[in-house]
Amino acid sequence: MKPLDHLEHLDKHLVDELAQVARETVREELREQTRKQRRKAALYAASGALALYAGAALALAVGLALALGLPDWAAALITAVILGAVAYVLRGMARPSRPGAEHASGMAPGGDSARRTAAGAVGGMPYPPVPPAPPGDTAAPGTVPPRPTDDPDIPHRGV
Repeated sequence: MKPLDHLEHLDKHLVDELAQVARETVREELREQTRKQRRKAALYAASGALALYAGAALALAVGLALALGLPDWAAALITAVILGAVAYVLRGMARPSRPGAEHASGMAPGGDSARRTAAGAVGGMPYPPVPPAPPGDTAAPGTVPPRPTDDPDIPHRGV
């Protein structure tokens, strides 16, 4: 038995132990993040529920104020129409703009072209910068064939 054979077993054991520690650390970090996200989601849900009740109380107040001068059914009807109009406006604001002149000219709904939108995601450039010189050695690995003297795009007449 060689003197280094027992070290190979120790290396394998060390790698396994290190992988186990890394897994436990990642698990604990993910648990902590999900705990924070769960708390934030619960707060958003509570906020939404309270906003819903506040909206209902406001609608009730508008209905009761209208009921002072109108019959109860008319106040309820006017309140429903107002709420329906507000809902329609909010729905229209949530939808993307309808395709029109912007769509025909190739522009995105926000007024930016698709190329500019893609460029913004890459740091403001539409494509990666071209390096000033080819990578590696300055000497090219192969030779470039000479350029033909006659242009292939021009047809030859009677030659």
